[in-house]
Formats: sequence, C-alpha cells, structure tokens
Amino acid sequence: MRMFLICATLLVAAPAWSQDTGTLKVRFAYGGAAFKPQPIDANKDAQFCGKHGLVSERLLVNADNGGLKNVVFYVFTGRGGSKLPAQPASKETFELANQNCRFEPHILTVQVGDTIKITNPDPVGHNANMNFFANAAQNITIPPGGQKLVKVEKPEPAVIPVDCNIHPWMRSYVVALDHPFAAVSNENGEIEIKGLPVGETLVFRLYHEAADSAIKEVLIEGKATELKKNLLELPIKAGVNDIGTITIPAAALKP
Repeated sequence: MRMFLICATLLVAAPAWSQDTGTLKVRFAYGGAAFKPQPIDANKDAQFCGKHGLVSERLLVNADNGGLKNVVFYVFTGRGGSKLPAQPASKETFELANQNCRFEPHILTVQVGDTIKITNPDPVGHNANMNFFANAAQNITIPPGGQKLVKVEKPEPAVIPVDCNIHPWMRSYVVALDHPFAAVSNENGEIEIKGLPVGETLVFRLYHEAADSAIKEVLIEGKATELKKNLLELPIKAGVNDIGTITIPAAALKP
C-alpha cells in the first residue's frame, strides 16, 4: 500500500541519512481530453523559422496515453522543504540550443557548479534573455554558429524562464538547484530520479508552466490529494519507489 503525505510542516533537524539510496518513479497525466497544440505564427525570419511547423510547447499531452510532458519534479530545499546532505558539484556542461527557432531542450535542469553552453546552430541570429534571481541576469545575443558559456554559481528559488527577444514565441526554462534530484517528464509523462537519500520523508515540488497559479489538488493513483504551494511529501525507501500516476486536473492548466 502506497503512502502519500502532504507537506504541512517545516523539517528542521538534520536527518541521519542512510548510506542506501532510492529511485523515484512517477508518471504524470493530464486530467482531460488530449488535444493538438496550437501552431505558432513564426513571422520573424519567416523564410527560415516558418518552415519548421512550430507549435506551442506550453501544454503538451500525449494523445495515446494522456501523458503530460514537461512536468518538473524536484526535491525542494527552500523554506518548509527538505534538509539534504551536502551534494558534490558535478561541474558538467549542458547545452541550450537555439535550434530551428525554438530552444532545445525546452526545460534544462542544472546544479550549482554546472555550465550552460548556449549555442545557435541556426542561420539566423537569436538571443537568450535569462531572468535569473540569484545568479547574474543574462541577455545574450548569439549570432549564427556562435555560443556563450554561463556558469551557474547559485541555486535559484524558482524555475527561470529564458526568452528570445528576437523571436517572441521562443521560451525555455532553467531549473538551477544545489543538488541533482530533479527530472522533467518525457512524452509519456514519466520521470525517474535516482540516488535519493533514504530513511526520511522528502519534500518535492511540482511545477508546470501552464499552471498560472498554484496547483491545489492532484489525483495520485485516483485518490484526491491536496497540495500546499505545489509541495508534496513522499517517504523514500531503498530501491525503487514507484508512486504510480499523478493526474493534474485540466482546470489547473491553461494552454
């Protein structure tokens, strides 16, 4: 029998973490009928951008299984969140490409100490306007074939939008954390987070760009579950922790 706990209390004491780790698996689903995403009027640099059949990526639902793409799910360490043991920096470099007049990937998760390499393989110019709170804000012009490196020095308190001011339909997001425990759901709505500390209940935050306000309730394996500030507590045991399907109501998401 699965146990679901709602985030309501502040975790204060530093837990005695086990040496074992757990893997979290979740499938996110859309609580409504699937639909085709809206086409984008790519009217800037139209000769190039207009040939890619661009569509809005704000709300993508799998027509075959109702899977909800681009849900961000991560261990929340802000106020009222989990106290994690210190995590070593991975110091990796992740590419954020201005490719075919869209950002790839649509959502990028990074850890403090990582570097974001912003590239432009397109034959037209782009820019990346990164509205950071904790890190230095960036508004970078990337010419065709160009690139720019951005070092992530601090965790961000929220998911950060990245816009191309030249092509106003282009938007992506960066999730910058002080730990690696984050994932973005794939086209089937699936996420997997490995290496989680076990022996304590962890606080997770759920984010989706199509939610203009806090998501107040979800269905976990069909059971209505209240969220507070998009936070959800889950006990993590050693091995695989398969939560099943979390359905986000259609009314909470606006295309």
